[in-house]
Amino acid sequence: MILVEKCVINSEGNEVSEASKMSNLTGAKTGTNLPNQLEVVLCQDSNGRLDGLASTVNCDYTCHSDGQSEVVSQLCTRDADGVSGLNTGPAATTKNANCEGEDMYNFQYNFDEEEDDSDWEPSEKQMEVLKWFCVNCTMANVEGIGNCEVCGEHRESGILKHGFFASPYLPIDDVNQDELPVTENCEDSCKQSCLSSSTAVGFDERMLLHTEVVMKSHPHPERPDRLRAIAASFATAGIFPGKCYPIPAREITREELQMVHSEENIEAVDITRRMLASYFTPDTYANEHSACAARLAAGLCADLASAIYSGRVKNGFAMVRPPGHHAGVKQAMGFCLHNNAAIAASAAEAAGAKKVLIVDWDVHHGNGTQEIFERSKSVLYISLHRHEGGRFYPGTGAANEVGSMGAEGYCVNYSLEPRGTLDFNPDFTIISAGFDAARGDPLGCCDVTPAGYASMTQMLSALSSGKLLVILEGGYNLRSISSSATAVIKVLVGESPVIDTDDTVPSKAGLRSVLEVLQIQMKFWPTLETNFSELHSKWGSYVFQDTKKQSKKRRRTGLPVWWRMGRKRLLYHIWAKQLRAKSFCDYSFGC
Repeated sequence: MILVEKCVINSEGNEVSEASKMSNLTGAKTGTNLPNQLEVVLCQDSNGRLDGLASTVNCDYTCHSDGQSEVVSQLCTRDADGVSGLNTGPAATTKNANCEGEDMYNFQYNFDEEEDDSDWEPSEKQMEVLKWFCVNCTMANVEGIGNCEVCGEHRESGILKHGFFASPYLPIDDVNQDELPVTENCEDSCKQSCLSSSTAVGFDERMLLHTEVVMKSHPHPERPDRLRAIAASFATAGIFPGKCYPIPAREITREELQMVHSEENIEAVDITRRMLASYFTPDTYANEHSACAARLAAGLCADLASAIYSGRVKNGFAMVRPPGHHAGVKQAMGFCLHNNAAIAASAAEAAGAKKVLIVDWDVHHGNGTQEIFERSKSVLYISLHRHEGGRFYPGTGAANEVGSMGAEGYCVNYSLEPRGTLDFNPDFTIISAGFDAARGDPLGCCDVTPAGYASMTQMLSALSSGKLLVILEGGYNLRSISSSATAVIKVLVGESPVIDTDDTVPSKAGLRSVLEVLQIQMKFWPTLETNFSELHSKWGSYVFQDTKKQSKKRRRTGLPVWWRMGRKRLLYHIWAKQLRAKSFCDYSFGC
């Protein structure tokens, strides 16, 4: 990973960071767990704030490369009116003789000589293209267009007010009346919720303060609007507040964090309280509120796990951020600071659970959760994710990663339906519920529907006597994440999803992946041999049906071959390119 970042102050007194980065992994998350991890700390005053009276601000840049480092500090000033200036010369330079300049900045700097710029003249002011960013998918659109060219969401969509019930094509006050639920008497539903204590929801508005301070060319996908859209959907559906029981929020204690994370991780997150903006990896940001948000998220997950296992509530939904399943023992990465699912599992064990099941259906592999429990036989970790030979972020999660140090078989990667066939009868079940495999997500590029998530939730509800905790992870299309989360919580409150799977046929690639996992895991779970034999015997019929289905799809979406040689050859090549791009993006999990 190479990161080039510089801090400048614009005319309005706002800090602007320009970054250039390269990565060999796909999936839009660029941070990697590398030893030469870069840390960038941007412009903070003595109080860690930018507002207030005149202040002096230091901008520090630190490069770590193979044990060699270089720190460059620049002096920024801010007057009482908020106008900032930048001292073009470095206030202090500490340089290791072995650190190369191109490794730090990816471009040349001469620290010893100042270039003569007396003949420099500013160029003529270029015409700036006005654009706006879609609130749903964050994609950029040219000014003058009313709906997003990528997802079709209206520029003034009401998704943050009404959730996914808001019309995607009309302004803020328009709602799809056909999708609105039948409202119940609020007092009766609240009374019933309090008496039964069926489903608990963990949420705190302070988690919305965790946001990227540095102004980039594109909004960060892990943004506060994710929680706002889910909360709006729950409220519009009359689920929360209404049918669910809120639990009070608290920051998790240091002692509880030490059950999962090292001092290195805890200190790295805590120190961000004194920083206006910082980065653990090029894509994993923090501000002065991030440590509090991460501790609130972890505290809510721990308390929900304890309440569910003790029987005070039946199940729960942790509507939290920042997410956690990429955070390992030491490092924060992949938008994650503390591992919420691991902390919840630890809390359940502290409450008396002997066996804990974690099912992670986020489109990215939960490398942090696997690392934390890879030597544990009391926690079974099952992950369904994209891997693509290690090319999809974070590059881990191959089928042959099964655990270690006597706990082989307790890490299961890719596609096993957790129906208790592993002779592992959990006392408590946790879902790392990332919704970035949902249809329309810009990072996952998969096609899982809200009904699909509801079906998986219903299957998992049958385990551990219904003691189930759903913890929010990823998901970056607001309409997709809010509709999927609503479908999941409806199952938790007792609604049964209507799903017809009679005509569902697994794809050839998906079936091959399932057989590969079964073949590996049979060494540790002999009961899977029956499943393997049964599925292998159906290979021929499944492959035939899948091939027949794909042939119909090609005939339905294909283009006349003679266009390629005639007057419509240009149109043929344009449409063919679009169809190839669509087929690449229409990736789905096995079945």
